[in-house]
Amino acid sequence: MLGRVFRGKFVAALQRAFRDGKLGFHGNLKSLTQPKTFSSWLRPLFRHDWVVYAKRPFGGPEHALRYLGCYTHRVAISNHRLVALADEKVTFRWRDSAHNNKKRLMTLPLEEFLRRFLLHLLPRGFVRIRHFGFLANRRRAALLPLCFQLLGSAPEPQAEQNASAANGSTALWICPQCGGPMMVVERFTAAQIQLRSPPILVTRAS
Repeated sequence: MLGRVFRGKFVAALQRAFRDGKLGFHGNLKSLTQPKTFSSWLRPLFRHDWVVYAKRPFGGPEHALRYLGCYTHRVAISNHRLVALADEKVTFRWRDSAHNNKKRLMTLPLEEFLRRFLLHLLPRGFVRIRHFGFLANRRRAALLPLCFQLLGSAPEPQAEQNASAANGSTALWICPQCGGPMMVVERFTAAQIQLRSPPILVTRAS
């Protein structure tokens, strides 16, 4: 019942926004500017049942801000996970997702702990939340090449990149620190990116 009510009110709001000229159609959707075409586009929506997910609301704006703040302003590790600092080593709790999220303890040298912590600091100009804009996950693959094209620096196809690398020509990007050319050496999969902390290199004395 709730799905039907929501469907009716949602479609009615679309029709009202269309009559008031508040909807814009571009590209392949330009044909929907015609009232008959728009009405025929809405008609199939009533042939399907809408699934509406509803739950109790948040306990006020303060609760919502406190809930969202845990995701927007939390650091890489919270204070309650830090167990001990002794002999220039840090001991902290971590959750082992491979074994039913069992809590375990890990001890690292102070330098290694700080190195891993600093991996979570974003470069200047980046933000934690990218649910919008050209860096949003849903549109990034389509919008990033468009940004390159509009900026006049569209990346070359892979074959041309390989040829450029072989010929020693100018790379696609220039390092902002040293001014030297930067080239794509390797691309990581999503699973590889999740492994944020490489193993510690142990140097043995000869």
